[in-house]
Amino acid sequence: MKEIVIDKIKIGNGTPLILIAGPCVIENEKAALNTAERLKYICEATNIPLIYKSSYDKANRTSVKSFRGPGLKKGLKILKKVKDKFGIPVLSDVHKEEEIEYAAEVLDIIQIPAFLSRQTDVIIRAAKTGRVINVKKGQFLAPWDVKNVIKKIESTGNKKILITERGVSFGYNNLVADMRSLPIMRSFGYPVIFDATHSLQLPGGAGSSSGGQREFVPHITRAAVAAGCDGIFMEVHPDPDKAPCDGPNMLKLDDLPSLLEQIKEIDRVVK
Repeated sequence: MKEIVIDKIKIGNGTPLILIAGPCVIENEKAALNTAERLKYICEATNIPLIYKSSYDKANRTSVKSFRGPGLKKGLKILKKVKDKFGIPVLSDVHKEEEIEYAAEVLDIIQIPAFLSRQTDVIIRAAKTGRVINVKKGQFLAPWDVKNVIKKIESTGNKKILITERGVSFGYNNLVADMRSLPIMRSFGYPVIFDATHSLQLPGGAGSSSGGQREFVPHITRAAVAAGCDGIFMEVHPDPDKAPCDGPNMLKLDDLPSLLEQIKEIDRVVK
């Protein structure tokens, strides 16, 4: 398996588990910096490498009234402050080709959202930046179909690729996480991340917003690490019930340390 290196963080090829974490969306600068500081402290205490994640714009919300974030320029400025102040690599998702060059100036990892995982032009343009590309496997894709996405990225000469499992559509307003997908996708030669919070989303399940089942986050996180994933993607928040986006499936920040201790030990045994 190819090993992906971001600053001092190594992902894949038998290296210890890494964590990609942060709030679903950037709410404001103060909240982003406070959450990043707490995450850094928690991850340093458990010795788990951290990549900070938060979206500057959530363009794929259920309702036109849903909170989307501060937007491209303001959001990237906040992410750069997180990166510079705490020395943490940062990740965010892009939704349009026009955003990509701006995003590449700040982001260490450019994320392709699940709904865009088959959008060739977006993928190619992101890959041409030379940044690490994290593709969220679409809820409509079989794990073996990911090899076609990988080939699109590789066609640009970029082989800095991560693939993230985030569940598959299971009837209406529901997702299911199939742990078989993790070894299947890892067989294509790149690290595989498991999204432990979006996999418990109930898309559109609350009518004008998505629901979620955050009470199951620890269970599927432990299962994914036991199945041999290379990292965990997890949206966390100090108070998920007050979060403007994806609150029902985000993990409360206070609950993170004990879970990281558990999965670190599982990862040690598995690897």
